[in-house]
Amino acid sequence: MTAYISTGGFNRIPAYKSVRKLINYGAKNIELSGGIYCSENLKKLKSQKQKINFQIHNYFPPPKIPFVFNLASQNPLIAARSLKHVETAIRNCKEIGSDYYSFHAGFLCDIEIDELGKVVKKKKLFDRRKSINIFIKRISKLAALAKKNKVTLLVENNVLSKKNLKEFNANPFLMCEPIESCKIAKRFPPNVKLLVDVAHLKVSAKTLNFDPKIMFQKCNKYIGGYHLSDNDGKSDTNKPFFDNAWFWKYLNKNLNYFSVEVYNLNKKKFLDLQKVVFKKLNKSF
Repeated sequence: MTAYISTGGFNRIPAYKSVRKLINYGAKNIELSGGIYCSENLKKLKSQKQKINFQIHNYFPPPKIPFVFNLASQNPLIAARSLKHVETAIRNCKEIGSDYYSFHAGFLCDIEIDELGKVVKKKKLFDRRKSINIFIKRISKLAALAKKNKVTLLVENNVLSKKNLKEFNANPFLMCEPIESCKIAKRFPPNVKLLVDVAHLKVSAKTLNFDPKIMFQKCNKYIGGYHLSDNDGKSDTNKPFFDNAWFWKYLNKNLNYFSVEVYNLNKKKFLDLQKVVFKKLNKSF
């Protein structure tokens, strides 16, 4: 059984260079996430697939012309680009031997590149019910392609900060809390599961005033994996976690997808995290 380490913290270099860093740290299981566009990414990564177990997450491979991926968008251009991005990612999974592709749940508005990770400026929101139906319809279409390529799709819960809630005076994102996450997950095809990001959950729970353990209890049968990092409950900062972190007792240790999404890693931090993960889950990177 394995855990993955994310390349998400190395967002200013191509993926093959961040993979090289993680290999030097001792990683053998890597989640590819973000980075900058490079036409040689796939070719260089394929050369490593015999010794590295890769999985693909969200905004990978990064497109030549950046955009904010949104499978619930009602903008035809963003919707088409988002669908194409997932189709490319699924095919890349097959090429590098990945059996999972994970991505974020949709948004009720289209976000600008420079708003990512910040307060999103107030915009007119798409109708929530319509957006959910569109999102599920697109997921079902993509699930058929994923099934042909023997790939499981994982949909990640979004994070809602108090600042974004105040800006919109509403929740502009899908799947931040347990009730909606479960209702949507019930409508997924069998090869689509939830990816519970415990750090996103911590922030959203504080913002919306719910107990985060409810997500694990209500959505248990739909969960296919986890993203692990920590924060102060105010914003998603991708900080390290320790063996006393709040989430350990709620995780299903029998699942096959645990990805550590901690940023600003050096070799010492990597090894420290690996010790914690191995101790709590009996899994190594």
